[in-house]
Amino acid sequence: MPPAPSIADIADALNAWAPPGSAQDYDNVGLQVGDADRSVSRALIALDATPEVLHEAQRREAALVITHHPLLFRPLNSVTADGYVSNLALRFAEAGIGLYSIHTNLDAAPDGVSFALADRLGLTDVGFLDGFEDTLYKLAVFVPDDAFEDVRQALAEAGAGQIGDYEACAFATQGTGFFQPGTGTDPHIGTAGGEVESAQERKLEVEVARWARGEILAALQNAHPYEEVAYDLYPVKQKNSRAGLGALGRLHEPMPLSAFLERVASRLNADSLRYAGDPDALVERVAVCGGAGSDFIGTARRAGADAYVTADLTYHQFFDVLAPDGTPQMALIDPGHYETEALTEKLLQDWLQARFEGVEWHRTATTTSPMRTFVPAEDAGRDSS
Repeated sequence: MPPAPSIADIADALNAWAPPGSAQDYDNVGLQVGDADRSVSRALIALDATPEVLHEAQRREAALVITHHPLLFRPLNSVTADGYVSNLALRFAEAGIGLYSIHTNLDAAPDGVSFALADRLGLTDVGFLDGFEDTLYKLAVFVPDDAFEDVRQALAEAGAGQIGDYEACAFATQGTGFFQPGTGTDPHIGTAGGEVESAQERKLEVEVARWARGEILAALQNAHPYEEVAYDLYPVKQKNSRAGLGALGRLHEPMPLSAFLERVASRLNADSLRYAGDPDALVERVAVCGGAGSDFIGTARRAGADAYVTADLTYHQFFDVLAPDGTPQMALIDPGHYETEALTEKLLQDWLQARFEGVEWHRTATTTSPMRTFVPAEDAGRDSS
């Protein structure tokens, strides 16, 4: 049996799926508490870090807890027993249990949280609701013919040229490069301080994600034979096809909104739903966003969604889907934050189990949401004032 992976090994695998650089600016993802070199034979997965989750991890003798929501969103002035967050961080450290968070970077990943939500609701032909803007660069580098394949392969292995479901995408054009080696140089061809040289080169162009720039440029420098590598890196004004937020798909068969509401409540184990919409309207094209997705109400409408399922909607945001005459142009459904993201636990468990078979991956038995729904008795009086 292979040795147990370390927390760092597990983090590297998760980072390849959901790069930390794709997380939102306000977020704090990665290892929050613990020693990255500690080996892991048992781990616990939960939506949130809570005292109950920590107790469960201790009972299971888990070395690591992986949560979707970070415990440490903001820097702490001290780590003491005072305050909920500080106290819990201290207790994790004292217990010697690592705490790792994978939050908005998992929201943004292919087959991430919103894709799992779409699958749970029975959607097909699923893609991102809104791809990330301003996250792509074009890398153009000039490579001598005899080193072209080595450089192209090194860039691909580092993550360059990923477009949709395609890997190692690149484009090359042939040309001639000219240079004069200065004194003290170590040129690939020619001699230091010599005459102007020319070389048959190919211009290699690949797409680069913002969060992968460092690794890709390092791979370029290692693989390229030139002492001074000539390359251009410039922003590309198009949406990233491999990172975004929310998901958009369609039901196998259209159904009335009333039936779709029943499906949402049942499949997400929601005690109640807040919604705007006509119960008799047909729903086929559906947008979803796990967690707080009110920023994409307009995006869902422009995408032609018949219904949008997300959470943390305010009263006034339900007016955003109404036509001038007050009729709903799109159904807007809020099952709750926890309810739209609790499936993250199984998503992570299945993904990690497939890659680290020697680790016991457990989902928490705790409902980590602090929110509860109160349903009054049917015969209770109602204040009609």
